[in-house]
Amino acid sequence: MKPLRTLSGLVDFDCAARWGSFKLAAQELHKTPAAISQQVKQLEENLGFALFIRHARHVTLTAKGQELAVVVGRMLAELRAKVGALQGGDEESVLRISTTHSFAIKWLVPRMHRFTKLYPELDIRLDSNDAPVDLEDDSSDVAVRYGPVSDGDPALLFRERLIAVYSPELLAPGQAELTLADLPSFPLLYENSTESWLQLLNENKALKGKYDFSRGYSHWGVLAQAAVAGQGIALVAYGIAFQDILKGSLKQISCRSAPFGSGYRFMVNRSKENMPKVQRFRAWLVAEMNEMQRALDQGM
Repeated sequence: MKPLRTLSGLVDFDCAARWGSFKLAAQELHKTPAAISQQVKQLEENLGFALFIRHARHVTLTAKGQELAVVVGRMLAELRAKVGALQGGDEESVLRISTTHSFAIKWLVPRMHRFTKLYPELDIRLDSNDAPVDLEDDSSDVAVRYGPVSDGDPALLFRERLIAVYSPELLAPGQAELTLADLPSFPLLYENSTESWLQLLNENKALKGKYDFSRGYSHWGVLAQAAVAGQGIALVAYGIAFQDILKGSLKQISCRSAPFGSGYRFMVNRSKENMPKVQRFRAWLVAEMNEMQRALDQGM
């Protein structure tokens, strides 16, 4: 097995892999196609295996080329991010936050102005993505992720609870509120599976009714918006519905909640956890979550 003694050609390889063409890679890198082809050929000789299958008008990655392209692409993205930060001198003034789509849209963005008012010197970069996040690649400083949680976890921000909510538009004239007895009269909206609805109905000894589970959604945020639009009664995570409840866009049905084991965790790039920008954001996030917890406890 020959060790890799030079990194020459990796940038050309990454570019050609992304475009599937030496010609298009050459345009991006301001080189000639022949120069790109030669760099890749030398890299293949150094590695001892082929990276591309050459066709008349394009190239395709081999199986090993595909594996290497993933690693090289991630490595170069991390390197570019770090170089950009160092060149701009913005490591302390830019806060890069990664979180899920629903949490970003329904919780974080609506109250982010409160954080920026406290720290106007910070430039916020928000990446909403449901994919797993690798905080060690330097593309993000902190992340808020939703998933299974356990008490005593120092990263735990908020243990979620599922609540039944509806738009005031569903109320009949003169009707003050909807109750569990009204559930059979409306479509019941859910995220991914009806299991949580069944658990809540069982908790409230209401399983025997005839219910319309006709509308499922892939994200909490979309589910909450469907409820705001009056499409039915939704069983949604409290944190996602919280802002709409405060505004009066959603009302909560009073009932017992079923056990639920998911919530939000705060994750941080280990090399940056002591930076003031990270500590300030963590402290603000905890305070906001505590306020939401108090509202939840009072509404039980």
